[in-house]
Amino acid sequence: MRRSEIERKTAETNISLALNLDGTGKSNIDTGCGFLNHMLTLFARHGRFDLDVTCHGDVDVDDHHSVEDIGICLGMAFAEALGNGAGIRRYGHIILPMDETLILCAVDLSGRAHLEYGLEIPTEKVGTFDTELTEEFLIAFVRKANMTLHVKQISGRNSHHIIEGTFKALARTLAQAVSIDEKYRDEIPSTKGVL
Repeated sequence: MRRSEIERKTAETNISLALNLDGTGKSNIDTGCGFLNHMLTLFARHGRFDLDVTCHGDVDVDDHHSVEDIGICLGMAFAEALGNGAGIRRYGHIILPMDETLILCAVDLSGRAHLEYGLEIPTEKVGTFDTELTEEFLIAFVRKANMTLHVKQISGRNSHHIIEGTFKALARTLAQAVSIDEKYRDEIPSTKGVL
């Protein structure tokens, strides 16, 4: 089973996260940050991942520690659930429209952490959410998942649409990459023999 459960406790956050890569898109999300709850719910639904997240963080200070640490935990969960990566397609990509916004997203589950971030979010906040935390979340996620991620905004003026489109695109791209290619079910998708 391609599942993972992560518990992470620091002086700033206490997080429990459960991930099932072969789920149906069910989620139970309570991060203490309403906008992030919405984004992770979309992420689970569009990736068809089952995802449970509970975070008790120092949101009285700001959302930064919670957002970054949830990114860390989600990345750890993906890495653990994938194991050695046998049979996965490894690559995924999408160009996703959301009204006036167009997002390009591509991923390689390479075992190498790298983020190319090309979003230009025009406002500093969506509601109470600091939009700069979108990049912080993705940096943390990519580092712990050991994946290469390219995300680029082709067009868009609405901050909410840009971030929501990014989370949807990431989910659908990852769903492709983690899917099993039946012809190569027992093979590692690399000439090195390891990811």
